[in-house]
Amino acid sequence: MGTITINGKKVEFTNEKNLLTIIRNAGIEVPTLCYQPELSIFGACRLCTVEDDRGRCFASCSEEPRDGMVIYTHTEKLRKHRKLIVELLLAAHCRDCTTCDKHGNCTLQTLAYQLGVNTVRFENHREEMPIDRSSYAIVRDPNKCILCGNCVRVCNEIQGVGVLGFAHRGTEACVVPAFNRNLADTNCVSCGQCRVVCPTGALHIRNCMESVWQALGDKNTRVVAQIAPAVRVAVGEAFGLPKGENSMGKIVAALHRMGFDEVFDTTYTADLTIMEESAEFLDRVAKGEKLPLLTSCCPAWVKFVENEYPEFKQNISTCRSPQQMFSAILKDYYRDEAHSGGKKTFVVSIMPCTAKKMESYRPDAYTHGEKDTDAVLTTAELIRMIKSHGVNFETMPSEACDMPFGIGSGGGVIFGATGGVTEAVLRRLVDGRDSATLNQIAECGVRGDAGIKEITIPYNGIDVKICVTSGLANARKVLEAVKSGEKEYHFIEVMACPGGCVMGGGQPLTGTKVQRAEFRTKGLYAADGDMVIKKSNENPLVDVFYNGYFKGKAHELLHNHHE
Repeated sequence: MGTITINGKKVEFTNEKNLLTIIRNAGIEVPTLCYQPELSIFGACRLCTVEDDRGRCFASCSEEPRDGMVIYTHTEKLRKHRKLIVELLLAAHCRDCTTCDKHGNCTLQTLAYQLGVNTVRFENHREEMPIDRSSYAIVRDPNKCILCGNCVRVCNEIQGVGVLGFAHRGTEACVVPAFNRNLADTNCVSCGQCRVVCPTGALHIRNCMESVWQALGDKNTRVVAQIAPAVRVAVGEAFGLPKGENSMGKIVAALHRMGFDEVFDTTYTADLTIMEESAEFLDRVAKGEKLPLLTSCCPAWVKFVENEYPEFKQNISTCRSPQQMFSAILKDYYRDEAHSGGKKTFVVSIMPCTAKKMESYRPDAYTHGEKDTDAVLTTAELIRMIKSHGVNFETMPSEACDMPFGIGSGGGVIFGATGGVTEAVLRRLVDGRDSATLNQIAECGVRGDAGIKEITIPYNGIDVKICVTSGLANARKVLEAVKSGEKEYHFIEVMACPGGCVMGGGQPLTGTKVQRAEFRTKGLYAADGDMVIKKSNENPLVDVFYNGYFKGKAHELLHNHHE
């Protein structure tokens, strides 16, 4: 604890880990390109350099605070220093800004404008490198890389995958997968967290907007959409609405205006996932085999197990993800001439997740030889399409989802937050539905942003041991503990993205990470609170599925097999 004088004003500090944090807590914005609070200190960009009362300059991100320090953050010397850094970065940078996927949301571009970098005096001697478009989820453009190292650290430290690293030195230095392989040839799980921390367009979403526009323009094609739970609490922030506000009704209305024939809520198949997964869980517990049951909703997590822990593949639930369940159901429903109206069906899933793009191409993402999901749009892509179509989202009236798949439960809605799947399963397994019972479940330890949560729930005479984790580095710790015999669980829920789908790699990047996680998570729980139906088994359309048109088709449409 101590006091630092910043720009002539005294600021108290306690246990902040670096000077930069204190400066920002004081309401002063110092530019950075390589600093991410949740990652290790790298100190590569030097933009956060500050000056002390002796004229000494140093990077504030790596400087430990000391009582009595006198700091200046925006002197003329520092302004020139930062301007030169940005100019040097631009000198070795692709400048096709107007056609860049990150245009308008690029940190380097913003800094160049703020610092008044109008010309670049230095020549670019870097050789142009090929763009890696091998991944279904992420495009890697090394010509736009500024060597900040954010992607390397998030892939190693948060996700524990370690696909990206530094190679070569000097002007030839670059960030590449090992042996300069394409992303598709690595253990990349397509989570998109590298894209989240990339300050430029070096890593961006592989978009499929054009294929969706083409489908919408074809009069012989029925275009149907499904919207994942986490999308509804992220779209509005891009249009000036309060962060975390549930914009589901506006999204449905906007999609109708854009030409989508039907719009459905993925919470419907989230409910079906709970029905199938809870039944599968109880069966495995009764038989005492293939435990712990590992959730299968997150394709990045499933890919991670396949790549890193193949011995646990048999533990993965055979349930398809809600996306793939819904797409298979829709294709089957509209395969019937009575429902198709003579049109072919094009299924679009709108997801917070880049890994869902990869999932739609998996071998088990086909039914009767037909691809279930024709296109996956991330939330960020949806926002661009809404703006492109000229829809005034802010004033758009709310519309309900279409039938016959337009109803979901609160349990399905909270799928988007870490712990949501587990909470929905617990709601399904208990008999009560009163507020006291639901509150007891919510407060049992399943909620919260902790990376690893352990819960023990008594059920039918046994203590069911549950682990909820998000972030693949945490998932690795859990699996290693299970392998060694240190831990024993019956059920493990894993979301690849820290915080769950609300922080997916395809979500918009407004505000800070802390703000995004907090407001979106609160928004999902608020949406759950507004729902009349709380439990998946109480959704009337669930009974319609099992006893109506799809009777006898549950295993075919809702399950796959991990061999």
